[in-house]
Amino acid sequence: MTELKGFLAPKTPTGKSAIIPEMPWHYSGTLLTVEYLTDPANVRAILPPELELADEEPGAVALIWADWQSCSDDFEELLDPDRSQYMETFVVVRCKYEGVTYSRCVAIWVTKDFAMARGWFQGYPKKLGSMHSTRVYNRGKATPTLEAGAKFGASLAAYDHRLASAKVTLTGPVESNGFVNGHKMLHNRWVPSITPGAGNSLDQLITMGGVDLDLGQAWGGTAELTLGDSQWDELGSILPVEKILGGYFREVGTTFNGGTLVADLGSNPSI
Repeated sequence: MTELKGFLAPKTPTGKSAIIPEMPWHYSGTLLTVEYLTDPANVRAILPPELELADEEPGAVALIWADWQSCSDDFEELLDPDRSQYMETFVVVRCKYEGVTYSRCVAIWVTKDFAMARGWFQGYPKKLGSMHSTRVYNRGKATPTLEAGAKFGASLAAYDHRLASAKVTLTGPVESNGFVNGHKMLHNRWVPSITPGAGNSLDQLITMGGVDLDLGQAWGGTAELTLGDSQWDELGSILPVEKILGGYFREVGTTFNGGTLVADLGSNPSI
C-alpha cells in the first residue's frame, strides 16, 4: 500500500497537499507593538490554574501587529508569495510556572489558513481576522522613515467587527521592543476527546522559542490604543487598557524548529 505523507492533514502519497510543511519554519518581518497595563486580576482570569502571575508588572500586556514572510527549508514558498506572506495580531501576557517566567499568547488573529494551522500545532489560539499596519519602505514619500517623529497606525477586525486600533509615534532607538514578549512562550496544546464527556485526548503544557534570531534596531515611542468586543470576540472587556506603557517597531528574523514538553496534564490517547 502507498504510504501517505504530510506533516499535518491532508495526507497524500506525495505530501504536497499538507496545510503546512515539515519544520523548520523561517520568518522575516516587522513587529509593531503596544504595551499597556491592565488589572492583574484580568490576566489571572485568562490563565489556566496551573500558571501563576509574573512577579513584576503582573498586569502587563503586549498587543503586537506582525507582518510576516515565512517559508520552509526549501524556500519554495517565496516563489509563490500567497503561500508565504501573511499578517497576524496577537495578545501576549507574562506568567510563571514552577518559578520560571514565560510569555504567553492568550489571543491571536491571522490572515491565512496555513498560519492558523501552524499556530494550533504550537498552542497559539489562532483565529482568522483582518489586520493592517503601516509598512516601512526605503524609497518614496508614502512611508515613514525610522526616525524620531515617525508615525504608524494599525487596526484589527474579525467578522467585520473592529477589535483594536493603535497609533505609535517613534521617539528614538531603544534596547528592545518591549518586555512582555521577551521570554520563551508557554502554551497549552489540547484536543477534546471525540467521546462526549471523556476529557481531552491531548492536554500538554509546552514551551518554545525562536532560534537563529536576526534582530534589527528597536525603536520606541508613545502609543494610543483602543480596544473593543464583538459578539464573537472578547478583547476590550477581558484585558481593558488602564495605562499605556509605550509603543515599539522592529524588524525581526527567526526560525522555529520545535519546542519542549513541560508537563503532560492528563492526555488520554485512547480516547
